Amino acid sequence: MPDNSTATGRTPVDFWFDPLCPWAWMTSRWMLEVEKVRDVEVRWHVMSLAVLNEDRLDELPAEYRDMLENKAWGPVRVVVAAQQLHGDEVVGPLYTALGTRFHNRGEGPTREAVESALKDVGLPVELAGHADSDTYDAELRASHKEGIEKVGQEVGTPVIAVPGADGEQIAFFGPVVTPAPKGEEAARLWDGTLMVASIPGFYEIKRTRTQGPIFD
Repeated sequence: MPDNSTATGRTPVDFWFDPLCPWAWMTSRWMLEVEKVRDVEVRWHVMSLAVLNEDRLDELPAEYRDMLENKAWGPVRVVVAAQQLHGDEVVGPLYTALGTRFHNRGEGPTREAVESALKDVGLPVELAGHADSDTYDAELRASHKEGIEKVGQEVGTPVIAVPGADGEQIAFFGPVVTPAPKGEEAARLWDGTLMVASIPGFYEIKRTRTQGPIFD
């Protein structure tokens, strides 16, 4: 049975992300707002778009395939290496530093951006070398598997899981939202998301996106 409390006594919210995904980034910023207005605490985990799509690369558009093969592995490997060598507590701050540089500042997943993000949170810049290393790929794949198995293979990042009334986790993909809601709007989206996700037979609510991510 999952751990239904944190060290602070708040309700744990497990959040799986790939640092390269702008939509997961938007959702993660919303979750930080939810922490301010609801009695929850986010626990950060990695998943990987590269792993998710590795068996169907031939079906993907060339541009997206190139991104997965040449850009997606590096950042998530660095996060996993930091976690393994410096503890779970560095994952959230490092994700924030990476996402701020990749998305808000428009630096993209470059080696320079990764190194700067590591410096931003006081981690050794040498961790950036793990971008090209498979040393912790087993741990990366295990974390990815834990998240994706909660929701199925037909979704992406982010995946969120929370304790349900019966003690088992309620898990879902998303929500996909832009810009990231703040304050009471963040709280209302959280409450509504939990309400629909708690229905066992509920699977999807969706409409066509008409704009891209709006970064603050």
